[in-house]
Amino acid sequence: MKLETKVTPWLGFNHQAEEAARFYTSIIPDSRILSVTKNPGTEDPLVVQFELGGLPVYALNAGQDWKFTTAFSFSVSCDDQAELDRLWAALSEGGEEVECGWVTDRFGLSWQVVPAALPKYLDPATPERSARVLKAVWSMAKLDIATIEAAYHGND
Repeated sequence: MKLETKVTPWLGFNHQAEEAARFYTSIIPDSRILSVTKNPGTEDPLVVQFELGGLPVYALNAGQDWKFTTAFSFSVSCDDQAELDRLWAALSEGGEEVECGWVTDRFGLSWQVVPAALPKYLDPATPERSARVLKAVWSMAKLDIATIEAAYHGND
């Protein structure tokens, strides 16, 4: 197994590594399963290597009941509201909507589903605008790009 970067996230599952990887690669653009290594003793999936939006990720069936926490999350930048809505719906199905663009999926992994333009809206050179944007973001669970843009332009 060759790692292509110096730092690569590994996600630990009890037994759902392949199911999770297939789900993630089905909803995140530019994603794909690269390999599934079987446990030689059982022939069950052990390690799943995949790309998530081009990022190399591994999922491990550790046989442990490890839990994800919000201390680790994936952030997905969405080009428009339709993409944001689609990803939000897929990730929240069987999971939990949180707040400020965060959602926990059915496997317990946290995601931030955000507009790609969010860094522009939070530019430290425009603190008044950033404050309005943050106030708007903090008032939502699923983010609404039009509301964020209105806050940025002072039309909230």
